[in-house]
Amino acid sequence: MTAQPEQERSVEFERQRERIRASYLRPAESRPASSARGLHHTALVSSDVETTVRFYQDLLEFPLTELIENRDYPGSSHFFFDIGNNNLLAFFDFPGLDQEPYREVLGGLHHVAISVDPRRWERLRDKLTSAGVEFVEHSDVSLYFRDPDGARIELIADPLGEMYGSKVL
Repeated sequence: MTAQPEQERSVEFERQRERIRASYLRPAESRPASSARGLHHTALVSSDVETTVRFYQDLLEFPLTELIENRDYPGSSHFFFDIGNNNLLAFFDFPGLDQEPYREVLGGLHHVAISVDPRRWERLRDKLTSAGVEFVEHSDVSLYFRDPDGARIELIADPLGEMYGSKVL
């Protein structure tokens, strides 16, 4: 069995995207209002609470807002960082459980994209460089890097509701 040439696959994928857009994507003026109020929090897993706090609060400047016991797992912590706009980034640790290294899997997390002001974005890029955190810069507005546990984080200088200069809301 021969694999399709890359160009043919690309054309096929674009046809599929176009079919889905034509079937489901409504113009902004005719979309119903969302039933959601916003993202309350996204919860990730931390292998070490203090390392996670130092990374997110000290390096990325997201203030720690709460640290409580996880109600579902005695001895485990549930903690939260302010990522602006009344949104939180949360973590759980699970002491005593053998945690495998982070992997991207079907149905799992690919990345968390957090919007930051362009001036702060530049400062955070410099802080990541100084701290030796490897990152990929994309389109002069986006930084992709991994947190201490391997989760992929994106800092994006575009405003909420925009993606690389285009409105998505």
